[in-house]
Amino acid sequence: MGLRIVIAQLNLLVGDVAGNRDRVLAAAREAQDRLGADLVIFPELTLTGYPPEDLLLRPELLQRVEAALADLCRERLRCALVLGYPKAAMGGLFNVAGLIVDGELVAEYAKQQLPNYGVFDEKRYFRAGADPGVIDFKGVRLGLSVCEDIWEEGPTRLAAEAGAELLINLNASPFHMGKAPEREALVALRAREHGLPILYCNLVGGQDELVFDGGSFAVDAAGGLVCRAPFCEEALVAVDLDLSERPPRPLPGEVVEVPGQEEEVYRTLVLGVRDYVRKNGFRGAVLGLSGGIDSALTLAIAADALGPERVEVVLMPSRYTAEMSIEDALAQARSLGVAASVIPIEPAFNAFLSMLAPALAGYPADVTEENIQARCRGIVLMAISNKKGSILLTTGNKSEVAVGYATLYGDMAGGFAPIKDVFKTLVYRLARYRNGLSPIIPERVITRAPSAELRPDQTDQDSLPPYDLLDAILQRYIEADQGVAEIIAAGFPEAEVRRVARLVDRNEYKRRQAPPGVRITRRAFGRDRRYPITSGF
Repeated sequence: MGLRIVIAQLNLLVGDVAGNRDRVLAAAREAQDRLGADLVIFPELTLTGYPPEDLLLRPELLQRVEAALADLCRERLRCALVLGYPKAAMGGLFNVAGLIVDGELVAEYAKQQLPNYGVFDEKRYFRAGADPGVIDFKGVRLGLSVCEDIWEEGPTRLAAEAGAELLINLNASPFHMGKAPEREALVALRAREHGLPILYCNLVGGQDELVFDGGSFAVDAAGGLVCRAPFCEEALVAVDLDLSERPPRPLPGEVVEVPGQEEEVYRTLVLGVRDYVRKNGFRGAVLGLSGGIDSALTLAIAADALGPERVEVVLMPSRYTAEMSIEDALAQARSLGVAASVIPIEPAFNAFLSMLAPALAGYPADVTEENIQARCRGIVLMAISNKKGSILLTTGNKSEVAVGYATLYGDMAGGFAPIKDVFKTLVYRLARYRNGLSPIIPERVITRAPSAELRPDQTDQDSLPPYDLLDAILQRYIEADQGVAEIIAAGFPEAEVRRVARLVDRNEYKRRQAPPGVRITRRAFGRDRRYPITSGF
């Protein structure tokens, strides 16, 4: 005697309640007809998508959720469903997991642990539940829980004390580097604590800055991994339970390998770009291709995400652009098969210099003239974006964004920033990884000294410490919140540490005006790291 539960790892759209209802129905029908599912479980807040943020404050959203639940019940599917949604009750709003059996909503469980750190803001919207969600289903006592409930011991202990034999956890767990092993280790610990198997269903897909990487899985009562779903793609994963044992024993299934760091980050960036463009209705993407490493990696990501036919690049040389930059940029465009055009900015640059000559008379040339060039390029790219309905992808990396090595309304202009959370040293590793799949980035782009090419013989290291040193300092100052004195005590050069910290602090105003981009670290600008612009700290 057995029970088959299918984990439905879906890519949902925030706010599209009717569309998400239809995705649930399609997955459930496939699970029951093709896989023989008795029960299908879905991610956290299935019907609204995650995170719905202030959409939760709109009564109409909750009305749509009620209508979608009624529609699901009317279908009277052969398989049962466990799915997530918001529910207004007792004067508050709750993050709920509901069980639908034979066309009836037979049980609901309200999330007990509401995360309010990092990217999470659930206490703004929800009240916490208090009761264990344990119900009988075909001879098995199911214990329902939602996401953060599994990270704390209390909710699982309550379920175990209430007689649960199998724990089901609905999730919307966003990606950061190394997140998958953390999840599995924590869930395995909970299984061992209570001697209960656990099924963990995660969301997949991009939502603004966040990317949910999937990787749903199941563990047995000893915490042993019995199956794992793919990463960065939708999947239906069947878990068979042997009911001759108590608690029921999940039988071994396919265990998809966890990708290495470069692969997991690259695939996350591709998924984040694809979903941002697709879900926001853009026709394609355009970006400036300079012949440098950052734009080369951004182009590779865009082409892999959207297909080369939906990507356009523009080369915008100036008097300072090296011939090799043009050659390498065109070579990459040809290797990927993307449309490329060359639009020199010299006429626009000269026009602006002439226009500004009276206002700037008597001042020596400085970064002002460099920024004018970057802003000329921004105007060109935004014009193409406007005319063609393609999103403009910016190409700045986290190291540059951190210290303000970017031009407002110039190379920061755009709609989405794929690598804004990727440190420069990781940019190089990702380029090597992508070239290992197929050599599309010219070797010279990876090996030459990086340069903004806004003045004669310029390199990034004229203005910044070497990237190995810069990134090491930034990792401590931004990711670990270490102070200047602590970083210096760790052996880093005092002058460089103080300079980098000063640059990070004084460029918060730029970061506030930057486009959103894919989050891959624990301390992404905007979502996780929120510092005041005006501060005497």
